[in-house]
Amino acid sequence: MRRKLSDRLRPLVESLPEDLKIVLLAAFALEERARKPFYQDRVRWAARTLDRDDRTVRRRIDEGIEQIAALAVAAAEPAARLYPGSGWHTEELRVTLALDQPVPEAFEFRRVIADADEIAVLDLALTLPVTAESGDSVHESDLGVDVFHGGVLTRRVMESSDRIGLSLRLPEPLRRGARHEVGLRFRANLREPRYVCVPRHPCDLFDLHVRFGERVPKRIVRQEKVSPADDRSRTGAVLPADDAGEVHVRFRHLEPGFAYGIRWD
Repeated sequence: MRRKLSDRLRPLVESLPEDLKIVLLAAFALEERARKPFYQDRVRWAARTLDRDDRTVRRRIDEGIEQIAALAVAAAEPAARLYPGSGWHTEELRVTLALDQPVPEAFEFRRVIADADEIAVLDLALTLPVTAESGDSVHESDLGVDVFHGGVLTRRVMESSDRIGLSLRLPEPLRRGARHEVGLRFRANLREPRYVCVPRHPCDLFDLHVRFGERVPKRIVRQEKVSPADDRSRTGAVLPADDAGEVHVRFRHLEPGFAYGIRWD
């Protein structure tokens, strides 16, 4: 029972901002270093780790429990029911972005589920945002795309001034409920210091690793459910990079049309 409960709680906890994740991992004794027999000892461990007082940590634990309770309830509602008629939705999207390359590269691994019969094409897109003040413009040739597995790229078109539409023809049409995985690589110079996912179809999970390498920005911020056009937003939890110059964020139940990811200065 303990193992089953831990397996259910851990992904919910790990989807939270870093400070909430630490206090809940300690509160539920999911963190090896915080597996102490008494709750107060686990609170003290989290307080030392975050350099906060015990009262603040207890308050953050209460806030975190409310958030994972909401996530658990939302998880019981399938994405296809929330947004009917979309044809398919993403069950899992995992992206690894390497910014320490001559040209930034992103590896994208996506698992989709068909919500209708005869799904033969996935309509994907990628945005290379630019500010109005810059005067720059995006061209279809600015984005390099390689398909590693899961289909054939049949169409690339500018859908807007900064969004490039992609059509991926599947090896065979999907029936309702069928799953399919694709692997892609993108290469492009980023015009803005941010990387976000703006889904046009529902997305259950977005997992993002970003590698800055030796040039770690002064400030890295998590952005969740913000307007894609809000390129000046600096709100969100501040994310620390690890010793390898990397950050990791995870989002659940992404709403189509909103942006989820990170921004840095």
